[in-house]
Parts: sequence; C-alpha cells; structure tokens
Amino acid sequence: MTLQDLQALDEAWVMPTYKRLPVEFVRGEGPHLWDADGKRYLDFLTGISVSSVGHCHPAVVEAVRDQAGRLMHTTNLYLTEPPMRLAERLAMSSLGGRVFFCNSGAEANECAIKLVRKHAHARGIQRPEIVVLDHAFHGRTIATLAGTPQLAREDLFGPLPEGFVVVPRDDPFALEAAVGDSTAAVFIEPVQGECGVHPISCEMLEAARAACNRTGALLAFDEIQTGLGRTGRFWAYQGLGVTPDLLTSAKALGGGMPIGACVTSPELRDVFEPGDHGSTFAGGPVVAAAALAVLDVLDDEALLTRVRELGEKLGERLRACSGVAEVRQRGLMVGIDLSGGRAPDVVLAALEAGLVVNATGPATIRLLPPLVITPEQIDEGFELLAPLL
Repeated sequence: MTLQDLQALDEAWVMPTYKRLPVEFVRGEGPHLWDADGKRYLDFLTGISVSSVGHCHPAVVEAVRDQAGRLMHTTNLYLTEPPMRLAERLAMSSLGGRVFFCNSGAEANECAIKLVRKHAHARGIQRPEIVVLDHAFHGRTIATLAGTPQLAREDLFGPLPEGFVVVPRDDPFALEAAVGDSTAAVFIEPVQGECGVHPISCEMLEAARAACNRTGALLAFDEIQTGLGRTGRFWAYQGLGVTPDLLTSAKALGGGMPIGACVTSPELRDVFEPGDHGSTFAGGPVVAAAALAVLDVLDDEALLTRVRELGEKLGERLRACSGVAEVRQRGLMVGIDLSGGRAPDVVLAALEAGLVVNATGPATIRLLPPLVITPEQIDEGFELLAPLL
C-alpha cells in the first residue's frame, strides 16, 4: 500500500482531528525511525515524549512478548503481579502513597480531578474549585478540557464542567489570591509542554505550595510530559524544591504502550473507596510489564545526569543560531522560538532532511529526543536542524 493509498483511507474514513505529515513510518529502533521507502530519520520527538527509552527497546519488547504470551487481560477484579509491582515502584520513587492506573494522561488527570473534589467535599466544600495556569494543557476529555484554558471552547464543546479558575503562569500574587476556602487543588505542569516548553518558576511553585498549606487545598503536579527523566530528574518536582500531594504520569511510562497513573501522598491513600473510580483495561499485565522494563532503564542516576548535561549543551548551541530568538530548556525538553516565525516550514524541511521535530505554534519548535540518545546523535540532530533555523 502506497503513501497515497494511506492518505486516501485517512481522508475517507478517519475523523479529521490531526493534520498528518506526508510520511509513513514502518519501523523504529533506538532513536531512529524508517519510512516505507527505507529512509532513516533521527527522532527528536519520540511520539511526544512517549518513547523516552527509544523505539522498540529490547527489554520492553521482551517484557511485552513474554507477558502477552502468558496472560493479556483479566480485569481489575482480580490480582496479577505486574501492576502490583509497578504500583509499589511508582509510589516508592515519588510520593509514597497509592496508585490508580489508567490508559492515558488525560485519564490520569481525570482521576486526579475526581480525587481532589472528593477530598474537598470531605472538608465541607460544596462547590470545589481547581486553580490552573494560563497556557496549561491537561487533556482533551471534557473535564480536562475545562482545565485547559486555550482549548476550553464553550462555543464548540459547551457546556463545559464548572469549577476551574485560571491564573497567569507567571504571577505568584494572582495565584495566592485565587486560592481560598473553596479551592480543592492547584494543578500545575512543572514545565508546560504543549505551549512550547515553558518552565514554571520556583516562585510560582512555592506560592502554590504555601497557598495550599494555608487553605488545606491540595497541590497536584501534572508530570505526564515532565516525569520519568525528561527534565534530568526522575520526577521534575524532585529538582525544584516543592513536593506535591499527588502527581499524574503517562507518556514515557509505557515505552510506547498505553498506560497512565495517578500517584498520591500517604495522606491521600484512602480518599478513594471501592466503586469511586475504575477502568476496564487500566493497569493490565502487559502494559504494566512494559512499564516495569521502562523504569529499569530510566531509574538510573548516570542516565539522568547525562540528560541534564546533553540538554544544557544542546540549549547552548541552539542559542548561538542566528534565527533563534529564545531557547527554553529543562533536561532534554527544549522549546525554540524562531525570530522569523515559520516553525511549520522548519518541521517539514527537517523531515525532508531526516529529522523528526514538532511545531507547537507558528514560531516555536519543540524537541523531545529519547533519553537514551548519545552525544554523537545529539550532535547529528543539531547539525541537521541548525541550517533550517
């Protein structure tokens, strides 16, 4: 089947929610992808931070094959070993409470929304509010959409759920003023990814923690894109001096398999009771086995140190490019603002040159290379991208 055949099927039968680039990928290995014509690409997007251990990591492939050959699904009415081990490992690596598994980042955030609202009702708050930051992205389900200010279109998807309060991402005083007696939680991405990689300042995070401590509200971190080593720390919050009460994870967690998680502190371990939440496929043995293999790769201090070093080196080289107005970077999570706009053109030119990158707006390029990438491959990616900026 040709690329044109696939494009015709896409146009005829698939809802037009994505504008796909003109390429068919058929194979992946490590930091590379190959198209149907055999052309090799260096992947600096990794499925939007999903394939952080690279494509088809041998340990992940082996774990999936082994578990799929023994048991694929039973539902959460019964015990299987991989998700129980994974829950322990996620909790012990972070907040130390309990874990709810789901199938995506949006679902992890839905779980967090339900949990903080139930917690608020137990505190006597009848109509709880969640404070979110402008430019945040928390998902496309109906509740997470309501907490994603730039996409919360009442004219298209309304009526949207109530209870979300938006404050500027760079104004600690506005955040402090927005948190009050009706606040259930403050929900923050430590680095906003979908809007072009904007790290949230320590002042904002500290203000959020102080406001939550003052009112009894919860601090929730959306670590769906920032977690599992992306910023050079296993969890982004671990390098920022502020600890949340719960966090959400997905993307890199499954190494390409669909899994998400909501992790609580010990104080929140018993908020949910049987029947409060559920999911048919969530935390199945195959995806949990994959996630355990992913953690074996990423929970490595030497790898995390290298991520920080490579990210700093790449950021410095990009800042020296004449067409670059600004570079924002934490570890191997990089946003590049172009002085002349034209980011979509750069994406297409990079694809033609054999490099996969992403535009988050008319003037912004986002880079999310695999965390197992070598210094030589970082150099190769820069040499391909720099002439296009």
